[in-house]
Amino acid sequence: MDASLTPDDVALLRKSFTRNPAYRLVQNALTQTTLDDLTLDREIVVRTDHSVSHLLDDWTATNQKNSGRCWMFAGLNLLRVEAMRRMNLKSFEFSQNYVMFWDKLERANYFLEAIIDTADRDLDDRTVAFLLQDVAGDGGQWNMFAALVRKHGLVPKSAMPETQSSSSTGRMNSVLRQLLRQGARDLRTLAAGEGGADAARAHKRQLLDVVHRALCMHLGTPPETFTWQWTDKDRVFHRDGDLTPLEFAQRYVGIPIDDYVCLVHDPRETSPRGRTFTVDRLGNVVGAEAVVYLNVDVAVMKRLARDSIVSGEPVWFGCDVGKMMRRDIGIWDADLYDVGSVYDTTFDLDKAERLLYHETAMTHAMLFTGVDVDGELVRRWRVENSWGDKDADKGFYTMNDSWFDEYVFEIAVHRDALPEDLRAALSEEPIVLPAWDPMGALARAQ
Repeated sequence: MDASLTPDDVALLRKSFTRNPAYRLVQNALTQTTLDDLTLDREIVVRTDHSVSHLLDDWTATNQKNSGRCWMFAGLNLLRVEAMRRMNLKSFEFSQNYVMFWDKLERANYFLEAIIDTADRDLDDRTVAFLLQDVAGDGGQWNMFAALVRKHGLVPKSAMPETQSSSSTGRMNSVLRQLLRQGARDLRTLAAGEGGADAARAHKRQLLDVVHRALCMHLGTPPETFTWQWTDKDRVFHRDGDLTPLEFAQRYVGIPIDDYVCLVHDPRETSPRGRTFTVDRLGNVVGAEAVVYLNVDVAVMKRLARDSIVSGEPVWFGCDVGKMMRRDIGIWDADLYDVGSVYDTTFDLDKAERLLYHETAMTHAMLFTGVDVDGELVRRWRVENSWGDKDADKGFYTMNDSWFDEYVFEIAVHRDALPEDLRAALSEEPIVLPAWDPMGALARAQ
């Protein structure tokens, strides 16, 4: 059978389209308006409001601007809740720029070590090719955030404010990619020579000196110590003297980040429930604990997230943010757009199939700050995004519960909140997924 697209085939396609008046009507509409405006389900919009039965947020939304730092913002937004309580502040932000500086430097070292470790493989080896493709991105995971706080501490935003490059990372990242890929060439050459890995690591220090220099130029130099003083919401002045970033974190974070574990809902048949997983070459700090997930049913994730919010603590989570969402009004719903009716077809990939066929992945991290509970039924979730305060409810979005099932993949919760069987599963050796697996996608977000 001829597999090419023939003129007769095209004629039949044209005839199929033109003989249906409904298709021409949609053509008239879509050439004048957007698909989202045309397919938005009015009933869902009308019955969805931003009120919830359990509301935690009483602060302003943050703004990651033109960067992929959502995982950092979500992590810092979680930590700032207790910090504001401790300092009796109405509003407070940790420096996102400070955390990003150390992530970029640590991740450069992590990447270069991976290049040395794989120097004996061909350039077209899939893992090596993946490493070279995924360089100097902004994305990350909860475990990576915790590793940075544990090693480098935190500072208030005033101690290391935003810069042009922290708010718009594209050009800086392009320079870092060029430096690191060029460095990868040199390290592979040195590792293959007489000096081997020792010679490569000696050169790595020179490469990191250049990366550090570039980061200081773009982001500023991280403070080693700083004076912290503030006036609280009762107009009482406080001064805490000179602090290191680690001292500041220890004094004002208040939330034991080492107690958190990551749960994921990975419904693929190859990913058994109740087992831990890790992704090859996923991380940012050499020597830190591996990024480990525990795969559970989505109902378990919902219950633990609900209980955490009801008890007074927000929840960090990762999702596929762009699916079935309306940014201006701030709504997510699994059926928000009736796209199938427009094209007279069905879109029937389930969550597992969307993962397998690259139609979905974790693309964004945010914070649950509220939940609407009616008896035992969860109706909707309130979400603190990091896209500023212009959209939704001044930057706080509403997720109908149907969307959680389909597009939420991960939450970070306290280990002690898990049932006994899941806590026991955390001690098992994790299954290692390949570096390009979609469960590592959040760390690759640009």
